[in-house]
Amino acid sequence: GYGVAQSKELASHLLTVSPPIERIYSSPFYRCIQTITPTVTALASSLSPPTSPSTTKVRGENGIGEWYGMARFDHPSPAEPAVLKNLFPHYDEGYKPAIKPSVNGETIDELHDRTAYALHRIIEQSDREGVKAILLCTHAATLIAIGRALTGRMPEDIAEEDFRPFTCGLSTFVRRGKENMETAVKEWEGPETDIPRVEWKDGKGVAGGWNITVSGDCTFLRGGERVEVFWG
Repeated sequence: GYGVAQSKELASHLLTVSPPIERIYSSPFYRCIQTITPTVTALASSLSPPTSPSTTKVRGENGIGEWYGMARFDHPSPAEPAVLKNLFPHYDEGYKPAIKPSVNGETIDELHDRTAYALHRIIEQSDREGVKAILLCTHAATLIAIGRALTGRMPEDIAEEDFRPFTCGLSTFVRRGKENMETAVKEWEGPETDIPRVEWKDGKGVAGGWNITVSGDCTFLRGGERVEVFWG
């Protein structure tokens, strides 16, 4: 289908980015892993050994998963890692997510807070591993929250589309520096517990802060910009 073709065009483009992608984190919902799979395949065939096996695995991070708002129903959870590993051999079954959203729903503030916490942990791990470029595959509302948490900019109008969430679009964030990275962020204690606080607002940004250099680029897609809405 059209979406599959777009994901392959995205994969071809991602092979050209510099510095090269070294880690892939994705929302563990099927659609996101399906979207990023051609990129994993392309990376695996283009990289010459020796390279870290982690480069061609997808780490399922619930902290950058879908947002369902506060609707009164049990919110969908992604499939368990063993099931996803069976569907996608490159799924990293051993990766432990930093945080999982509440199945009882989240406010917009909670979406931003859990996204900021997940990003803090992802970047912390990348620093430990000496990784320079990571790829995040996520959903529209979560992408907007990610952009705000990284740059530290929270608009007065929460509904502002300050980041462009196009299907298979690519936004690029470049780190300002590690100097102001928080080191005393508490560990998340499990479902239905408080989201640990990460100070990212007022221009600070997660893990030292980031600047956006490319926003929702779709120039490499033959069909151009496209927004899709899925109801689970």
